[in-house]
Amino acid sequence: MDYDIKTLHPLEIKLLLNADEENISAENLMDKLAFKAGQYNQAFSWLSAKKLIEEKEKKQRVIYEITDVGRDLQKTGTPAEKIFNLVKEKGALTLTDISAALSLENKDTGAAFGQMSKAGVMALNEEKKAVITGEMPPLMKEVRALLDKGAAAAFASGELEENTLSKSEIEAMSTISKKRGGGSAPFRIVEREDVTYRMTPEGKQVKAQLKAQGVSGNEIGSLTPDMLTDGSWKNATFRSYNVNTPPARVLLGRHSSYSEFLDGVKDKLVSLGFEEFDGPLVETEFWNCDALFMPQFHSARDIHDVYHVAEPNKAKEIQQPYLDQVAEAHKNGWKTGSRGWGYNFDKEFTKRLILRSQGTAISARTLPNAKIPGKYFGIARCFRYDKVDATHLSDFYQTEGIVLGEDVNFKTLLGLLKMFAEEVAGATEVMYVPGYFPFTEPSVEIHIKHPVLGWFELGGSGIFRPELTEPLGIHVPVIAWGLGIDRMALMSLGLNDLRELFTSNIESVRLRRSK
Repeated sequence: MDYDIKTLHPLEIKLLLNADEENISAENLMDKLAFKAGQYNQAFSWLSAKKLIEEKEKKQRVIYEITDVGRDLQKTGTPAEKIFNLVKEKGALTLTDISAALSLENKDTGAAFGQMSKAGVMALNEEKKAVITGEMPPLMKEVRALLDKGAAAAFASGELEENTLSKSEIEAMSTISKKRGGGSAPFRIVEREDVTYRMTPEGKQVKAQLKAQGVSGNEIGSLTPDMLTDGSWKNATFRSYNVNTPPARVLLGRHSSYSEFLDGVKDKLVSLGFEEFDGPLVETEFWNCDALFMPQFHSARDIHDVYHVAEPNKAKEIQQPYLDQVAEAHKNGWKTGSRGWGYNFDKEFTKRLILRSQGTAISARTLPNAKIPGKYFGIARCFRYDKVDATHLSDFYQTEGIVLGEDVNFKTLLGLLKMFAEEVAGATEVMYVPGYFPFTEPSVEIHIKHPVLGWFELGGSGIFRPELTEPLGIHVPVIAWGLGIDRMALMSLGLNDLRELFTSNIESVRLRRSK
């Protein structure tokens, strides 16, 4: 039975007609077809899906691509080369003098010196100055050769194949190449997969059918005004059309259901007179914990498994007078009437940079400039190391808020929590549970019942303690809450798993949106 060749794309036709039936690959077809790399892959994918070709062999290749960092080092020299040559020319120098002379960062100087010291090439003398104790090591020479070879390759193929390198070159390459975050290393590791195909019996029959019917793949797919004008259409061969092919599905753009939910929450709070606030994702220990009267040694910090920032790892400074006042509140209570935590506050530790673990950090940042009376809220993205499941994510959102005023009290807070649980989340069963937080007293957690997942916590709330508010310049009651807005959306949208809010399955998103 003949195959309906009308369903074949010109790329598929040309590939079938020009390919070696038992050895099909992009490399083997380059002399016959002027396809781009993406066109080969697309044709292979289509023909495989139609079972006209099948996979014959698959090979893994490791490629090293020189980066911009590598090109700069090839031109100017590696830190190790620069240090070796400088000390060889100038004599013994301290590491600080070397950094200044070569405009290197201290960490780069230290790392390069450590590498050469380990190789027995350099050492520190009695005056703590770097001196040369040997010849340039083979590894450094190999690195230089690889940089030169990589830079030369950049003007040709732009890459070095691992199977073309010697054992010593591969060893040297391992010290200057990275797979992830490769832009910061001299070479980027790229793993590629080369697949060779062969024609199936059905594919061979279709190839014979194409030849018999004189189909070349060069047939014209559309009639243009120019062709009508110059009459070239008269001698042209046109591609056949399959009128039974279903039309393309029209996918209209829509907002994500979760985005619409968040917009609805914002509209509701703004209509109630709240002002929206925001803050940085990279936060200091000061605003994330210390300003919230969480002691630097206390086990209460264990509930916040934070992610630490590696570089830079500390902020330059913390705003005064709040740093000193918060430090005194921790030490002895400052002017709040409290005895504090009774320890010496570490003003360097408080500068440490982390990813924000709770939205309350934004509330703390807002207090020094807050209006009284005032109402504020925010949708805060937070990060905590957590086991991901139906109700927990390591990257999540909180709706954070504060209300300041002489008449603000615990009853005000319970009314707001009831609104979030019933009107925003859509819960019908709500429970208030006493809680503990270092920065609120009294404290309360709000729980709602999900029809499938059962009872789960929405978040915590309470009245800020004076040890928090007084050092930040606030002398009136402040109620605060930090609720999991992801969990409220889970309930409101009728979902059973938080991960569905961030799914990459577009069909799932569209179906949920159409309900």
